[in-house]
Amino acid sequence: MSKPRLLDLFCCQGGAGMGYYRAGFDVVGVDIAEQPRYPFPFVQGDALEYVAAHGHEFDAIHASPPCQGYSVTQSIHGKTYPRLIDDVRAALQATGKPYVIENVPGAPLQNPVELCGVMFGLRVYRHRLFETSWFQLAPPHTPHPKGSTTNSAGAFSSFANGATHLSVAGHNFSVQDAKVAMSIDWMTQYGLAQAIPPAYTEYIGRYLLEVIGVRVAA
Repeated sequence: MSKPRLLDLFCCQGGAGMGYYRAGFDVVGVDIAEQPRYPFPFVQGDALEYVAAHGHEFDAIHASPPCQGYSVTQSIHGKTYPRLIDDVRAALQATGKPYVIENVPGAPLQNPVELCGVMFGLRVYRHRLFETSWFQLAPPHTPHPKGSTTNSAGAFSSFANGATHLSVAGHNFSVQDAKVAMSIDWMTQYGLAQAIPPAYTEYIGRYLLEVIGVRVAA
C-alpha cells in the first residue's frame, strides 16, 4: 500500500518534512532557494505557483511561509519582509486538500495551536503556531524552568554554558548542541535557526493521517 503524499511548501532544509515522513507520509518539498540538505524529493520554484499547478496531486499540504514579517525582530531591526499568510491560505483552500500553515507567535493564523519543545521532551522551546483545516488539539504545555536558557543576556547558547534548553536563533548557539536539542542531524547552522523540530509535525501528521482516512499503526 502506497503512503499518502504530502506537499511541503517553503520547505527550507526539511524540519517539517521530516516530521511528516516519520508520521507516515511520502514528502515532496518546494522552496524558492536551492536546498541541497533537504532529505526528500525537492522542487526549486515559487511555492504559490507550484501549489496552484500541482496541489491537487497530493493528499495534504503543509506551508511554512516566511516568518520574518510577523516576528518581533522586524520592529527591532526596522526591516520589511513579505507577509504571505493570507495568499498562502487562499491558495491552499483552493486545492480542497487538508492543510497546515505554520508560523511564529504573533502571525495572523486562524484558531492555531501552539507547540513547544517541552511538550515532546526536547531541550529547546521554539514556540510555533499551527493553523489546520481541521480541529487540532495541543499536548499539555509544561511551564519553562526559570533561567533555563542562556540567551536572555546575549550569551552564547550551549549546554556547556549551563543551559538546560537552547535558544536556537541567529548565529549565537552551538550547532552540535542544537542538533541534539531539536533531534536534527543533517542541517547547517542557518537551517537549524529556521527549522521547527520534526516532533511538531510528526504530532500534527498523525492527526492528519486520520483526517485523510489513513489508519495509524499502534
